[in-house]
Amino acid sequence: MIHTILLDLDNTLLDFNKAECIALTGTLKQLGIDPKEHILKRYSELNLAQWKLLEQGKISRNEVKIRRYRLLFDEYKIDCSAKEAARIYENLLGMGHYFMDGAKELLKELKDTYSLYIVTNGTKSVQTGRIKSAALEKYFQDIFISEDIGFNKPSREFFEQCFDKIPGFEKESTVIVGDSLTSDILGGINAGIKTIWFNPERRENTSDILPDYEIAFLGELIPLLDALK
Repeated sequence: MIHTILLDLDNTLLDFNKAECIALTGTLKQLGIDPKEHILKRYSELNLAQWKLLEQGKISRNEVKIRRYRLLFDEYKIDCSAKEAARIYENLLGMGHYFMDGAKELLKELKDTYSLYIVTNGTKSVQTGRIKSAALEKYFQDIFISEDIGFNKPSREFFEQCFDKIPGFEKESTVIVGDSLTSDILGGINAGIKTIWFNPERRENTSDILPDYEIAFLGELIPLLDALK
């Protein structure tokens, strides 16, 4: 029976793609750059690639922040400071929030039955701002941000640090829910807990990372949890 649920934040509870697009558009405009669609799309690709490198331990969080802009500006021959772009973007990204469909309703249903925890790799200042804006604290027993923990998902060390802070923690009654195979699902596998892949786009899983369960809508989570009792 599941008692403890670890929930990813970005693109699981909050719509990071929408927030990213709005913050990036604002950043480029402040720098005097026309935020054309192909530039926004390329940034998103470069950004995702840098976070994958962070997950693999190949670059640092600070390198992620700067490198994505340096690569973008070099590619499009834009004469702007990557460091200044990162500063503006981080400030804008931490403002406001956008819920994923069904997320708010799901949290209201879960909070009285399960112990809920956020587990996120996002930057502390950004995630803290978005969590506060969305008033998420009232749903969760604790919030674990990798920048505070000192390790990133999917490392076993990240999860062990989290587990140490969860009262009466039991692996067999814990599940992680998230949209990233390489961060959330692999992290759960590394940590020895059950995994639920949130896959709203119904992407084909061509990797060797195999979740225990898969859902396409957040509304499917409660019936699945009920079936695991």
